[in-house]
Amino acid sequence: MSRFVRKGHQAEANAFVPLPVRDGVAPSYLWITESRPGGMLAFLEERFAGVAGPPWRERLARGDVVDATGEPLRADSHVRQGMRIWYYRELEEETPIPFEETILFQDEHLLVVDKPHFLPMIPTGRFLRETLLVRLKRKLALPHLTPIHRLDRETAGVVIFSHNLATRGTYQSMFQKRVIRKTYEALAPALEGREFPFTYRSRMVDGEKFFVMKNEPGEPNSETVVELIERRGDLARYRLHPHTGRKHQLRLHMASLGVPILNDTFYPVALPCKGDDFSAPLQLLARSIAFEDPLTGEARSFASRRELDWP
Repeated sequence: MSRFVRKGHQAEANAFVPLPVRDGVAPSYLWITESRPGGMLAFLEERFAGVAGPPWRERLARGDVVDATGEPLRADSHVRQGMRIWYYRELEEETPIPFEETILFQDEHLLVVDKPHFLPMIPTGRFLRETLLVRLKRKLALPHLTPIHRLDRETAGVVIFSHNLATRGTYQSMFQKRVIRKTYEALAPALEGREFPFTYRSRMVDGEKFFVMKNEPGEPNSETVVELIERRGDLARYRLHPHTGRKHQLRLHMASLGVPILNDTFYPVALPCKGDDFSAPLQLLARSIAFEDPLTGEARSFASRRELDWP
């Protein structure tokens, strides 16, 4: 039986959070669903075995692990069913990502950002402070900041954040209702034998490897409109309009058409991880986002200032 249920790095919007945002990093929390002997230190060392970061004995001594009331936990604190413990995720070493984000717009509700390639949206895996969310929280002192949609780490361009708890749901609903108009650009091999624009549809499901998607026969659940902007020799620049928002949709669709996006290391074949090699960014850009503001009815449109790199 599982002894715990781990949640993410951001607490629920209306929940009491006993630890503050620290240097842009929000606390994580863990539900414990089964009592166990041995004390808190033994539990944490077993639960996070092999995870990099300062020793748990040191974190407990600093008071950086607390219960739901904010009471610091000790090495010998009991581990009880129903507890929720809070802590900071920490990395001892993290490679700096040498590209900067650009703020395009900010008001009392939204923050619109032009994200560079290679920068993850949120803390995950080997990335913590070198993520767009933590960078922005640290720079702008916006503790309630959260993205209301996502871009892949490899993709650059326009992304929208909410920093107002009262209106977050209203703006999130735009994406759920698919009233957002998103436009992407991509560099890929020239596609022969097609008249542009055209619509590509497929049924996308999880692939055999957890980090990729694949197509399978059946009712389509993804749709992309493909336009040709320009052609230079064997390469072309495309404008892509995703009418659905599946994970890796544009990357899989272009690869399925036989023209994978330039420098894509996942499609059509997942290549070995390049680690901290920043020399060949994926040539996919979230060019623009447009919508009618649900609070004011005003037409809003935001465009990336970045450009794709022709070889």
